[in-house]
Amino acid sequence: MAKKSINKKVHNFNAIFHEEKEGGFSVFVPALPGCYSQGETLEESIKNIREAIELYLEESSETPE
Repeated sequence: MAKKSINKKVHNFNAIFHEEKEGGFSVFVPALPGCYSQGETLEESIKNIREAIELYLEESSETPE
């Protein structure tokens, strides 16, 4: 039986989290201009910035140079 290949995107970006005085967190990725997100908890912020990075990379790969 042939071995399966697994294709999985793996991204490694630094994200800067800022605790907001009103509550929650804002987050941005310095290497990806305009890639921002937020969340009520740190865990939610991490999930949201991961989604934002994926969308950012999808959009940038669709844009012709």
